[in-house]
Amino acid sequence: MARASTTSDVFNAIAEPRRRDILVLLRSGERPVAQVAEELGLPQPATSKHLRVLREVGLVRDRQSGKQRLYELDADGLRTVHEWTGGFEQFWNASFDRLDAYVQELKKERS
Repeated sequence: MARASTTSDVFNAIAEPRRRDILVLLRSGERPVAQVAEELGLPQPATSKHLRVLREVGLVRDRQSGKQRLYELDADGLRTVHEWTGGFEQFWNASFDRLDAYVQELKKERS
């Protein structure tokens, strides 16, 4: 099966570690491209390319402010990721509940 293009699939876009780093950085607020590049130690052209991919899949949005292009997280795009990963919450909760029950049973046996 062919993989979806990085520019059309949120999960392929965030598979790239530098893009995840950018998302983490933008959690604390809007930043210009140059600041993102500087804080992550990336060349500005590479940073711009990563930001373009993130924008195209809807994870960030941008706006022009004078000569700077500012980027921020886009909550709507992040919802897709949150909903998908949230589907595993029930699995983990059930697993932890079973583990807790097992630990409690061991404690009873030892006392």
